[in-house]
Amino acid sequence: MNNNTSTSSTRIALITGGSRGLGRNTAVSLARRGVSSIITYHSNRPEADSAVAQIEQLGAKAVALQLDAGDTAQFGAFVEAVRGALAKLGATQLDYLVNNAGTGLQKSFDQTTEAEFDQLYRVHLKGVFFLTQKLLPLLRDGGRIVNLSSGLTRFSLPGSSAYASMKGAIEVLTRYLAKELGARGIAVNTVAPGAIATDFSGGRVRDNPEINRIVSGMTALGRAGEPDDIGPMIASLLSEDNRWVNAQRIEVSGGMNL
Repeated sequence: MNNNTSTSSTRIALITGGSRGLGRNTAVSLARRGVSSIITYHSNRPEADSAVAQIEQLGAKAVALQLDAGDTAQFGAFVEAVRGALAKLGATQLDYLVNNAGTGLQKSFDQTTEAEFDQLYRVHLKGVFFLTQKLLPLLRDGGRIVNLSSGLTRFSLPGSSAYASMKGAIEVLTRYLAKELGARGIAVNTVAPGAIATDFSGGRVRDNPEINRIVSGMTALGRAGEPDDIGPMIASLLSEDNRWVNAQRIEVSGGMNL
């Protein structure tokens, strides 16, 4: 097994959806630990550039690449773009992969359309499966993968059946990846945030006072989550301090629905 990091001492993370929300917070938290990042964005380049600037202000390096996480046809070209980004960062391999990009859907089971279901499937399951597969040759032996799930796989709230089903599949996939990639020393874990006040799903938790109040009432620590509750935790999980944590689902929800 080759446990060398990269051609330099710089550690590199690839974070999908890293231009905003939890992905951006994770990239910033990693930057505070000296980890540089390749972040992806879907369409908002100015926001991605802002994230890169924030990371660089902390002394790390960053490159932003466009990616539609639900379009597997572009993954081959994306991997080549990642190779180019690694070269800019003075490396040849990734140390960490964080599969964070995602979209939300708040719709009852009986009203969810096949098109909506398929879109969630492409982004949250098919995209994660095949992007990870394509990136494996660039992930160093001894590296780490974190897949983002949701507290909604443990408890059920109306309107989340399709979304939560995809995340449930990701949790199963995580265990299989941990088993199959173990020979390369790659640890794979799931992080399952609770309700977080970001712009996700139209900012429902952040911008709707009633939903925020309901979330606070069902959380043991008495408030909705913030991005700063999640990004540092993922950064810690990726560190050597947690090298023996593998194939786990770690919920980060402040104690929702206990």
